[in-house]
Amino acid sequence: MDPAERQGGFELIIDSVSKSYGARRVLRDVTARVVNGQVLVIAGPNGSGKSTLVKMIARLARPTDGRVLWKLDGRPLPAADVRNAIGMVSPDLTFYDELSAIENLRFFAQVRGLSAMPEFIKSLLDRFGLGGRGDDLVGAYSSGMKQRLKYAFALMHNPPLLLLDEPTANLDESGVALVHDVIAQTRLSKCVVIATNEPEEVRLGDVVIQLGA
Repeated sequence: MDPAERQGGFELIIDSVSKSYGARRVLRDVTARVVNGQVLVIAGPNGSGKSTLVKMIARLARPTDGRVLWKLDGRPLPAADVRNAIGMVSPDLTFYDELSAIENLRFFAQVRGLSAMPEFIKSLLDRFGLGGRGDDLVGAYSSGMKQRLKYAFALMHNPPLLLLDEPTANLDESGVALVHDVIAQTRLSKCVVIATNEPEEVRLGDVVIQLGA
């Protein structure tokens, strides 16, 4: 069965969304729908509104017109549950440089009300190529290592929606391959949203929103 025909599970609906900052219109009448098992790609040149749309999907910003709907098993997802439904990788995401990677993940797990099990955190760091570096201060991490840590953070609570804004920024070839593997695995059972200019990543989309065209 095509994913768009499935009933139940998670569903993201972008309904005629527009965004303006004063007289400047950033987005106009953007519409899309994805469900479990699908990838939505938001493509477009710099300044076309990709990150703005990602923030509205995450409910970190509000549309000027239109709406973004989240549904779980056909019912609107309560606003209080949205935070735990998202796993997000974004240039705006930062960690505490004075804490280690393990301490950062333990802190954010506690904020989410999760049990910060040491072995689970270790397995996340191992998965993203940070094995043996968990006790290092994040302030000593390279930009690529911080990007890898963002994926451990985004996936540690098993969210139904993964939001990736510039998913392979600062990563080397092995890191890019790791991210593409994460997308391939995650899309089997979840919704994935990718904001990107990379042609290879645009081709991953079941649904593509082309901004600035």
